[in-house]
Amino acid sequence: MSSEPTANILLVDDHPENLVALEAMLEGLGQNLVKAQSGEEALRCLLNQDFAVILLDVQMPGMDGFETATLIRQRERSSHTPIIFLTAFNTGKTSAFTGYALGAVDYLLKPIDPPVLTSKVTVFVDLFKKTLEVQRQAAQLALINDELRCSEERFRSLSACSPIGIFLTDTAGRCTYTNPSCQAICGFRLEASWESGWATFMHPDDRDRILPEWLDFMHKGWAYSAEFRLCSIEGTDRWVQVRTSPMLSDQGQLLGQVGTIEDITERKQAEAIREQIIQEQAARQQAEVANRMKDEFLMLVSHELRTPLNATMGWSRLLLCKDLDAATTTRALETIHRNACAQTRLIEDLLDVSRLMQGNLRLAVQPLKLDSLLGFVLETVRPLAAAKSIQLEVTLDPAVGAVVGDSGRLQQAVLNLLSNAIKFTPENGQIDLRLDQVEREGSRRY
Repeated sequence: MSSEPTANILLVDDHPENLVALEAMLEGLGQNLVKAQSGEEALRCLLNQDFAVILLDVQMPGMDGFETATLIRQRERSSHTPIIFLTAFNTGKTSAFTGYALGAVDYLLKPIDPPVLTSKVTVFVDLFKKTLEVQRQAAQLALINDELRCSEERFRSLSACSPIGIFLTDTAGRCTYTNPSCQAICGFRLEASWESGWATFMHPDDRDRILPEWLDFMHKGWAYSAEFRLCSIEGTDRWVQVRTSPMLSDQGQLLGQVGTIEDITERKQAEAIREQIIQEQAARQQAEVANRMKDEFLMLVSHELRTPLNATMGWSRLLLCKDLDAATTTRALETIHRNACAQTRLIEDLLDVSRLMQGNLRLAVQPLKLDSLLGFVLETVRPLAAAKSIQLEVTLDPAVGAVVGDSGRLQQAVLNLLSNAIKFTPENGQIDLRLDQVEREGSRRY
């Protein structure tokens, strides 16, 4: 806290002893006492200092008190400085009238009564200090007002030039301010009312969802953020993003909300285009996968059709080219018939393409003996093996009993394995086929 300022008091008298006497009377006030022994010296003191009061002797040689007072009043800086005339002679009302006419505030006769002088000077000292305080406060207030004007001007400039819309609302949700960008984005003025602003122009599909939630957040003083559509007067939809935050007083009382609104239509359109591209890429990838599956399917079909056909053609050539006994001829015809039936089942499966593509093949599950099934397969591939002089070594464990499965599918799988083995085994090679029963942790594996 700053200390109280010291006031200047000017004492003017041509007699030094009178100045000493005045100083003795006033030193108890604790103020700065400035002494001058002539009018000229007094005027020099007034050039660079301001005084709370001037005690001026009337009778002085050269420039008397009245002339000095006249010059003091002519200077703007001291034109209103209080002057108390001091005189040793009672010259009557004329002299006093002259002093008051020159702006004197009092007229005292010598010898001076100290209490009277002290009380009068104290009044003007206090008045001077209060005037200084008022001036200080006025200057401080002017500075604050200048800062407020600058702050308001900055806010007005930022608000007017901001590419993002800015708005203020009261606690009921009514808009109290909108900047030009907000009005341009919304296409309407929000100051009217909540219902004739947001509610009227908000897209019907968003209105029932956004408005109750937004108002609830406002009443609770919570921050809010949402994206929704506005319907312009021209009938086009515009996507906007709104964010609001509570405005609180110094005491923490909710005053309303400050919000921003941004046009995000281009961003939404870009997101839609990107989503469409992603969907198209996904569809393209699915088409590529489908094409690969189709190619794999054709390869599989080709292989599956060729396997029984090869066995049929092999036994057919043997029947045509060699004189076989009755048993071999019967076995050949049975093999041909069996492969023809297998090929028929395969063709039936091909007719149901949708199930085959989805992997939903029908299984005829029934008990079957693996040794008999392997025997049928061996009869089918023996002609192929004989054509390349490949020896088939077969070991069947008699302990293997019946199992449950689809004999046709299992026969087809084993036939494919043996056909591939014959295909990739060099001439005069050997292929081993084993059927064993393996016990593993209470279960059986073949």
